Amino acid sequence: MTGGIRIVILGGYGVFGGRLARLLADEARLTLVIAGRSLAKARGLCAGLGGAVATEAAVFDRDQPVERQLRALRPGLVIDAMGPFQGYGSDPYAIVRAALALGIDYMDFADGSDFVQGISQFDAEARERGVFVLSGVSSFPVLTAAVVRHLAQGFQKVETIIGGVAPSPYAGVGLNVIRAVAGYAGQPVRLTRDGGAATGHALTDSRNYTIAPPGQLPLHSTRFSLMDVPDLLMLPPEWLGLRSIWMGAGPVPEILHRALGGLAWGVRLCA
Repeated sequence: MTGGIRIVILGGYGVFGGRLARLLADEARLTLVIAGRSLAKARGLCAGLGGAVATEAAVFDRDQPVERQLRALRPGLVIDAMGPFQGYGSDPYAIVRAALALGIDYMDFADGSDFVQGISQFDAEARERGVFVLSGVSSFPVLTAAVVRHLAQGFQKVETIIGGVAPSPYAGVGLNVIRAVAGYAGQPVRLTRDGGAATGHALTDSRNYTIAPPGQLPLHSTRFSLMDVPDLLMLPPEWLGLRSIWMGAGPVPEILHRALGGLAWGVRLCA
């Protein structure tokens, strides 16, 4: 039996796309179309998915005419989980524009600052066409923004936001995530500091922090390094009066983290 809502997951056999597909596997109301450059990988994900959801495997190549490919897939919703969004080239919003032209709802897992900030240019057209366009629906910036809003309840003003993600060493990290981080390591990062626009450098600006949940034993001190994430640009307009924002990541083991930081310093010094 075919589900009623067709959701096309671009990059659906990758780490993030595959995780989303598994979370939706018990939804009998859906048809999941797992799409990407490799039809064999898409079929493999479909075969191992199980659950009540109907599945299809399809080829999708963002370097080919995008609108024609989307029209053939007939989605009600398209989710871009491919990335790295920092490397989408001269036409980074080709999929967004194609979805709008076809009247298809769109969301993505983008973690690129410029990409997520630029999505607002499509707001008026999306409203006119009666579809939604959502970007950055991932740890950065959606979850961090939700945490800030929760913690700031009852506050009259927020002046400083410092955040970070400490991924488990057992968490899967996709190749495109590694490509994205490697691409901006040591590069300038726009942020807000001391009430004005400032520049940091990815993976070379670091600090140690001890995570101590209330009522629990504190974790070991963790090294966090600055990341080029959308929060740095998207949160300041939401919090008037914000003077400083810093967002980092604390991957482990620390020896590999420090090694990556050393390489980032090489990029920074040679720039």
